[in-house]
Amino acid sequence: MTAVLRAESLSRTFASPAGDVVAVRDADLAVSAGELVVVAGRSGAGKTTLLTMLGGLDRPTSGRVLIDGTDLADPATDVAALRGARMASIFQTAGLIPVLSAAENVEVPLRIRRVDPSERDRRVADALRDVGLEEHAGQRPGELSGGQQQRVGIARALVMAPGILLADEPTAQLDSETGAQIMDLIARLVHERGTAAVVATHDPAMLARADRVFDLHDGVLRLRGS
Repeated sequence: MTAVLRAESLSRTFASPAGDVVAVRDADLAVSAGELVVVAGRSGAGKTTLLTMLGGLDRPTSGRVLIDGTDLADPATDVAALRGARMASIFQTAGLIPVLSAAENVEVPLRIRRVDPSERDRRVADALRDVGLEEHAGQRPGELSGGQQQRVGIARALVMAPGILLADEPTAQLDSETGAQIMDLIARLVHERGTAAVVATHDPAMLARADRVFDLHDGVLRLRGS
């Protein structure tokens, strides 16, 4: 199966007063459509650095990231446009706009892309239904539980039907039961929609949902069981 997201010999080094710190070292990763890959590792292992490079938010010190075969480091590549068209992200906290309702928060990326209003309404309703929050569309974030807020964040990430989903510790702020529900939801939507997903976590309970698990330790990425 052809990989839609690929990292080749990806490394990132940061300078510090004590010397260079290697956050990610020669990482290779290929993720296909409909595949859920989990990157496991403790806090500080380099997971966030890896995801920011995969998402085009940070440039690697060496190596490259390819989206549908397009090299993000190529000067001819419009990284922002490619990210907007193909990628979405979920973070530890939902990052919702407090004064907007759940539906309005989900609608934000559609407004940015100037999607037709009737189409926006349909897609927002579909996204909220997918995450089981259609009855909470009019509520603001402060009126929702932590798990409900995270589900709004997932709906907002998926409303543009991205081909690639990156999630950085999406259950870190949640209790174990709610966290399991969120991971079940991500896994279901990834497999149903054919999305290529990379989820970074240090929660061992999340690994059962993955198609493949990679361990990241001291910047070194290895396929579990290899």
